[in-house]
Amino acid sequence: MATLAVASRVAVGEDRRVSELHYLTATELARLIKTRQVSAVEVLQAHLDRIEEVNPRLNAIVTLAAERALDAARAADATLSEVARSGAARSGAARSGAARSGELPLGPLHGVPVAHKDLVDTAGIRTTYGSPLFAEHVPDQDDVIVRRLRAAGAVTVGKTNTPEFGTGSHTVNEVFGATRNPYDLDRSAGGSSGGAAAALAAGLVPLADGSDMGGSLRNPASFCNVVGLRPTPGRVPDPSDLAAWYTLAVPGPMARTVDDVTLMLGAIAGFDRRSPYSIKEVFAPEPEQGVAGLRVAWSPDLGGLPVDAATAAVTAAAPAVFERLGARVEQVELDLSGAEDAFRTYRAWYYLLAHGDKSGLGPNTAWNVEQGRRVTGADLARAEVARSRLYQRMAAFFDTYDVLIAPVSQVPPFPVEHPYVGEINGERLPDYLSWMRSAYWISVLHAPAASVPAGFTPDGLPVGVQIVGRPFEDARVLRVARAFEQATGHGLRRPPL
Repeated sequence: MATLAVASRVAVGEDRRVSELHYLTATELARLIKTRQVSAVEVLQAHLDRIEEVNPRLNAIVTLAAERALDAARAADATLSEVARSGAARSGAARSGAARSGELPLGPLHGVPVAHKDLVDTAGIRTTYGSPLFAEHVPDQDDVIVRRLRAAGAVTVGKTNTPEFGTGSHTVNEVFGATRNPYDLDRSAGGSSGGAAAALAAGLVPLADGSDMGGSLRNPASFCNVVGLRPTPGRVPDPSDLAAWYTLAVPGPMARTVDDVTLMLGAIAGFDRRSPYSIKEVFAPEPEQGVAGLRVAWSPDLGGLPVDAATAAVTAAAPAVFERLGARVEQVELDLSGAEDAFRTYRAWYYLLAHGDKSGLGPNTAWNVEQGRRVTGADLARAEVARSRLYQRMAAFFDTYDVLIAPVSQVPPFPVEHPYVGEINGERLPDYLSWMRSAYWISVLHAPAASVPAGFTPDGLPVGVQIVGRPFEDARVLRVARAFEQATGHGLRRPPL
């Protein structure tokens, strides 16, 4: 692979220098590319070099589309050259009194590398869904999120690892094996967007998409010290001819900073008439007003869940941060009763619908399908009532509070060879799902939720805090997340690779 043809440090201000291109933010890379201080090809090559150096230890990117990405980066640079020539021509025309209007459009992510989760269809690029059943599958069209990122100018680098069909919060499958945590290679990167989170933390890409049913954006972000946003369902459309009304699973953005997540969300959000609950409102970030005066509810255990002592100690520091920033923080006794039944019932129903006709499934997916075979009409009716009552109860809760903060995960990253967490604080858990209740109970609320780096355990393992907002107030969640990020700086700590 060719080496990077630019200096490893790029000046971005009179008195400030930044580290290697592969650890610059997407926001900064987009600016440098557009101002032609660095080319899209140089940026991509820096990331390809980083992938070659680090990915064999992580197994985060499982299908690399290097040549295709280089073609796209060259095209991005060619467009910039044409824009420059067009600008020069317009300047000359203006001086001669014959100025022309209009210019070539540049998207907000022009030339910025991005990786797609291996659940997302990418035309011409292998997409396995983490399943041996699709080990050599190559789609003939892109999913919506891929099309929108490309329209914004992003350059597709490849696909990130995921458990089979995104099943579980530990990224391992029979096609590619396990993804390892950049902060400790003996630990899990979380899941199901674990490949994306590990790739971001290690500097393999500045942006990655993910998806979240029971915490699959938030849990790996917490485990890998990056930022993941579960948007309000419908904010990022995901048209389906199988389960068009299913709102538990949503696509969303991941990055190393809140600003980059906000930038990416602006590119992928937007109405799509093929999605029946797609949001028509145009997403726009809130002004940077901090959090002074906001009413923040703090729940250390989301209503009685077991939380590992090391995780609890890290997240317990979050309320004081918000108080120093001027927010009014109150510890609450949270009532999320009904979330467990609603989530498990709808999840089981969906797995039967999506995968009940497949044979040769892995154990986790097969278990979920079997749970689906047991769901009755009465179960669905009960789950709908439980979820409806919970939604109204939380609507009243958010009349009092602007956001809720809580742990993302109940444990820190666990050993990579373990299939899941079997106990917390000595309490045995009944199945492989139970250790992620702190994330999937929130999934039922139809609310936006972000995972933001909150600190590290004494062993150096990342822990995230979860910021949950009112439905449709994604911008408020990101504003609060940014204030916390800027006040703490935990996300700046890089893995020892």
